[in-house]
Amino acid sequence: MHVYFHLFGLNIPAYGTMIITGVLFANLIAYFLIRRDGKSFDDLILIEAYAILGGFIGAKLLYILISIPSIDFRKLGDLEYVNNLIRGGFVFYGGMIGGVLGILIGKKIHHYDVTYFAKKIVFLVPFCHAFGRIGCFMAGCCYGVEYHGPCHVVFPEDSFAIPGVPLFPVQMVEAFCLFLISLLLFILMIKFHSRFVVEIYIGVYACLRFVLEKYRFDADRGIYGGLSTSQWISIMLLTGVVISFILRRKAPEDSLSADTISEEVEKKEQV
Repeated sequence: MHVYFHLFGLNIPAYGTMIITGVLFANLIAYFLIRRDGKSFDDLILIEAYAILGGFIGAKLLYILISIPSIDFRKLGDLEYVNNLIRGGFVFYGGMIGGVLGILIGKKIHHYDVTYFAKKIVFLVPFCHAFGRIGCFMAGCCYGVEYHGPCHVVFPEDSFAIPGVPLFPVQMVEAFCLFLISLLLFILMIKFHSRFVVEIYIGVYACLRFVLEKYRFDADRGIYGGLSTSQWISIMLLTGVVISFILRRKAPEDSLSADTISEEVEKKEQV
């Protein structure tokens, strides 16, 4: 566990390095998949830009919302206090929701094919997320409960986790599960051409997150009615997935998105 990588006299944040590594690998994989289908990689870059912007805002806003009970509103006039609050952290679910909203806003402007990209590269979302969780482990954030069993971890003094106490390695457990989810989605997409890969991803991750929340011990969990904020969001997402399954199961097969169908119609008209 190292908060920084020390390279050529520089202190490089391990968390950010792991996220960038995941994004680079994911884009490399996506490039070959998209080019194979004759689609524009530029559209993916646009989608990523809106997703990152929306995800950043959403993740930060949700962090601030669940931190409200601990905010000293008398210090909001103190720029240093506000700066520390803004820099404090991110919440993945806020990033997921904000990222989706950002992508939808971008679609209104650029008219890119959201359905195609969602089905084709959704497996890369948990892939990147897994690298992020490894980064969490390196930095010591999002740490687990006190645990004296096999594979427990003890963080050093300079990490964000409680130092010197055996803890459950919840970050690495989640990272491992996310890689498995990514592999599952890839198989469903390549071999079975499932049209429910997005719902499967959200549903499986919601279940995983609900369970793992019980093994997390980092501050600002936002407990309401005995459940954390992320557990309540997991329940809402799982409910939405079930509703989507029911509605889309009765709908005709949507192997082609509306945008793709429009492209085919235009080609025929030109002929």
